[in-house]
Amino acid sequence: MKKVLLTSLTFAFQIFIYSSLWAQVLRPIQWESRTSTNEVRIGETIELIFTAKIDEGWYLYSNDFDPNLGPMVTSFEFTPNDTYSLVGKKPTPIGAKKKFDAEIWNGEYTYFTKTAEFRQKVKILKESPYIQVTTNYQVCSDESGKCIPLEDDFTFDGIKVFTAGVGEEKKSNESTDTKSKNEDNNPSQSIVKSQDNTSANPNIVQVKIDSATNKEIVTINTQATNTNNQQLISKQGTGNLLAFMLAAFLSGLAALITPCVFPMIPMTVSFFTKKEKSRVAGITKALFFGASIVGIYVLIGVLFASIFGADSANLLATHWLPNIFFFAIFILFALSFFGMFEITLPSSLSTSLDTKAEKGGYVGAFFMALTLAVVSFSCTGPIVGTVLVEAAGGQFVKPVLGMLAFSSAFAIPFTLFAIFPSWLQSLPKSGGWLNSVKVVLGFIELALAFKFLSVADQVYHWGILDRHVYIAIWTAISFTMGLYFLGKIQLPHDSPISKVSVPRLLLAITTFAFTIYLFTGMFGAPLKALAGYLPPQSTLDFDLTTMKSVSSTNISTKQVKYGDRLKLPHGLQGYFDIKEGLEAAKESGKPLFIDFTGHGCVNCREMEANVWSAPEVLKRLREDYIVVALYTDDPLELPESEWVTAKNGKIKKTMGKINLNYQEERFGVNSQPFYLLLDHNQDLLVPPKDYDLNVGNFVAFLDAGLAEFEKRK
Repeated sequence: MKKVLLTSLTFAFQIFIYSSLWAQVLRPIQWESRTSTNEVRIGETIELIFTAKIDEGWYLYSNDFDPNLGPMVTSFEFTPNDTYSLVGKKPTPIGAKKKFDAEIWNGEYTYFTKTAEFRQKVKILKESPYIQVTTNYQVCSDESGKCIPLEDDFTFDGIKVFTAGVGEEKKSNESTDTKSKNEDNNPSQSIVKSQDNTSANPNIVQVKIDSATNKEIVTINTQATNTNNQQLISKQGTGNLLAFMLAAFLSGLAALITPCVFPMIPMTVSFFTKKEKSRVAGITKALFFGASIVGIYVLIGVLFASIFGADSANLLATHWLPNIFFFAIFILFALSFFGMFEITLPSSLSTSLDTKAEKGGYVGAFFMALTLAVVSFSCTGPIVGTVLVEAAGGQFVKPVLGMLAFSSAFAIPFTLFAIFPSWLQSLPKSGGWLNSVKVVLGFIELALAFKFLSVADQVYHWGILDRHVYIAIWTAISFTMGLYFLGKIQLPHDSPISKVSVPRLLLAITTFAFTIYLFTGMFGAPLKALAGYLPPQSTLDFDLTTMKSVSSTNISTKQVKYGDRLKLPHGLQGYFDIKEGLEAAKESGKPLFIDFTGHGCVNCREMEANVWSAPEVLKRLREDYIVVALYTDDPLELPESEWVTAKNGKIKKTMGKINLNYQEERFGVNSQPFYLLLDHNQDLLVPPKDYDLNVGNFVAFLDAGLAEFEKRK
């Protein structure tokens, strides 16, 4: 009995802890509003300015991209009356950044980070104009994996209309009393009021409710809110940046075993075997030599970042011209590695540097490092170019960090051999294997070239490099590289191969295995490990896995509400209305799987592609649960009989707002993706789950919910 009681108390305590972690209504954005001028005549126009401060790690979708793409477009709804009229169809976003998403949306969208600004021109028609505005929008975070659709109201009812005749001076120093109501579905959220004391430098009074003490916190910001020139830096996760630096470091190691660099190790080290005053002086000069190598390549990264920094990142990442240029450059690099020609710098430059290196001392050590960089350019140039091009779509520091990682791997061995010359005896001798390394790098460069051509193809919908064509090209490259490892293909600078060594045989097996893996993608295999490099699955002509998934699912002939506009992924059968799903659950005797999702939720699509697609997850969703997907951003307006009045008195008319209101008021959460397992009383079976790409965790979540449901029965 004690054991049962202890277990129950432990479970209840876990529920309480989990609830305290997830039961929160998030608002990572605060809005303010003002007018562009203090006074206006009847018939003149003014600008309504909406500014938002966005929390770190979150971003707001703008309003100037295709609303059918997927993400929720920010919208502004103006309540019409006879005191004003709109000039222009919708507010203009100021300083929004563009990004092309090839994996989820397959299109270009605009967004804001840190701050956002929209401006709408209106013409004043009468005295005492009264303008009411409602904005609907979505903020998302790549760090937490959450997306939140929100709604806010603004009221402009204190605009002073100037009625003086021609020649009469306007009154000055009068402020426009503009009220900005920042209402949310949860009344405990932040309320932001703006008071413009001057049009040039308004004092913004922010009143927020501290959720811990339930007291008002008043702050005054004397800085102007016109922040249209602020730069918005592209989001780059730490994990992605570390992975990039690791790849750059491995590229530096690869550069060491190219035929232009490897033979230079003993030649360069001989420079440091000359007699020095002391052992310490020799080691110091060797360390300075290594630091000079790092400094030279980091300087290249700094120059590249200065030219192609954050402001140019989107152009380099999405415009067809730079992507076609990068495609051509990579093809050129590949042909050079294959031995068709050599990419070299003028011989006079290397000769001049070599002469200066002979001077000795620290100056000589620096010029020795510079000579190494120049002489090895024909092999390191393509690798350095690859690292820099991969960094072109990132933030300003990415090229610098990439060159730091590359040069560190490149410099450390030279430095160590300079300090310990006796280690040279353990190095393998130069030979034909060095050229083989160079050729393999050529195959890799050739494959990566098509990544850039694919980006241009997707942005401009040329249709020349769809998924099946892309995979076919990569499969052919991989298969050819496997034949090269076996010695079946010989290139101009290769040494004859009489026997295949064990390392080459193992590399050939690995390459052929990768070829087979690629080939399955021709018939619809998702190839998740290569998702960032391949065109989207929707461009595949013949997707056998989708056909099988749909055909193996027993789709009910009963008409599902909203089934004509909404579909579940992977051929799953389910519902899109909580009432209809609950009825089906009671009829079948199964628990409910509630998926709070959104059309514009990137992380929802990632969960569906990487977790829901797992056979063990799909099996449980099909057999053990009634799946109900509730879209919180769907704009479909429902019949008046289905409208819902929220606790704050606002009427919810659309499917998305009704579903979001249900999520907030019933479960105290407003972020997506969000997954719940419910019994027939709509009570939780186990603690909820949000964004988590671990399939094992999701399976455990489903199994625990089913076990608890059986207990309650």
